[in-house]
Amino acid sequence: MSSMEVEQMSHPERVFDATKACIVRVLKKTKKLSKDDPRRVIHSLKVGLALTLVSLLYYIRPVYDGFGVATMWAVLTVIVVMEYSVGATIGKGLNRAFATLLGGSLGIGAHQIAELLGEKGEPVFLGVSVFLLASGATFSRFFPRIKARYDYGVTIFILSFSLVSMSSYRIEDIVELGHQRLSTVAIGVAVCLCVSMFICPVWAGGELQELIALNIEKLAAFLEGLSTLYFAENDGGGDVSKEKKNLLFQGYKSVLNSKSTEDALANFARWEPGHGRFQFKHPWNQYLKIGTLTRQCACHIEALHSVLNSDNQALLDIDDNTRLVLYNLSSESGKALSELASSIRSMTIPTVVTSFASDALGATIALDGLKVATVASLLIEIAACVERVTGSVGELAQKANFSTATAHGAMHGASVNPDPTEAAEVVVVLTVVD
Repeated sequence: MSSMEVEQMSHPERVFDATKACIVRVLKKTKKLSKDDPRRVIHSLKVGLALTLVSLLYYIRPVYDGFGVATMWAVLTVIVVMEYSVGATIGKGLNRAFATLLGGSLGIGAHQIAELLGEKGEPVFLGVSVFLLASGATFSRFFPRIKARYDYGVTIFILSFSLVSMSSYRIEDIVELGHQRLSTVAIGVAVCLCVSMFICPVWAGGELQELIALNIEKLAAFLEGLSTLYFAENDGGGDVSKEKKNLLFQGYKSVLNSKSTEDALANFARWEPGHGRFQFKHPWNQYLKIGTLTRQCACHIEALHSVLNSDNQALLDIDDNTRLVLYNLSSESGKALSELASSIRSMTIPTVVTSFASDALGATIALDGLKVATVASLLIEIAACVERVTGSVGELAQKANFSTATAHGAMHGASVNPDPTEAAEVVVVLTVVD
């Protein structure tokens, strides 16, 4: 539509067209989100189902007569407790249920003691009790372990104690009020747990496993692509197109920012019961250790990327022997990481050769220029990181009782040594030629 036609349009027509365009954009984004992960749509339907089920407390007259307006607490519980993963829902639900029970019980206890102090002493005691417990509970949230797993529960504890203790000053039957609230909260939590666990469940443990494997795959794709685009015999750095570079380098950057997501998923996974291949007391901390080593490797890759991105012309002038060493180092590191990612996904014992670095680097190579020496040094550091990741995955295989691989052993021709202290020693001599 031309600018002249736009000027000739009336104000209502422009508003209509703008509204239509906005609706189209929203529908396209909604379609894309649903297509990227259909489980988001399922989760939305699960929340709607849980709210519908708990609303029956309002519609069934005998039930509503038993709970009264306290039925609203069940609805509020579903709204705040229902989360995307099973672990997050269980964690929030149990925190809310036990915090309500503890806060309500202490509130009733404070009311009983306050009544003994008479009409003047009762509000003073209740006010002091709220001040002390709220202050102490709030301070406890600064402890890392409590902050990580029980922060929501502490908040609900403060809320429950304050409501019950202060309400007791004006409401006579405070025990009945506490019973109604605890019962409706328990009903809301139970509905959330049943819907989350038994209808298309999303397990945080499986999400964590997939995230760790995906991050390792991203690093593997970088290293394998690097060997092909920069160090292959007939494909020098000058032949690398900008599009290929962008596609190659964009993947690893997300690994650097994955720590918070990994920590959250590991925290949620600890709440989940044993399911499928993830048994009770699964070593979730080992996944975090692998994630830390993966990010260390990603940091070396980012430094390597910076060197290569500044000027890759120096890589065209190196001799064939040096190019072959760098190619093998990058390629074998990428293949090893690919095998480790596959092992984590399939929960089979990895079969990566941890000594590939010493095989590729057990030689003296002459490097023409400081930039090439820097690239070689960074590849050596990356190879060392890959060996540490290999050892950590081997530890995970032992602790989680991974099954024996049946078709992976021939990929690299040797079995992994899960003990990182027994990894082969790497001896490298770099000679920079002026």
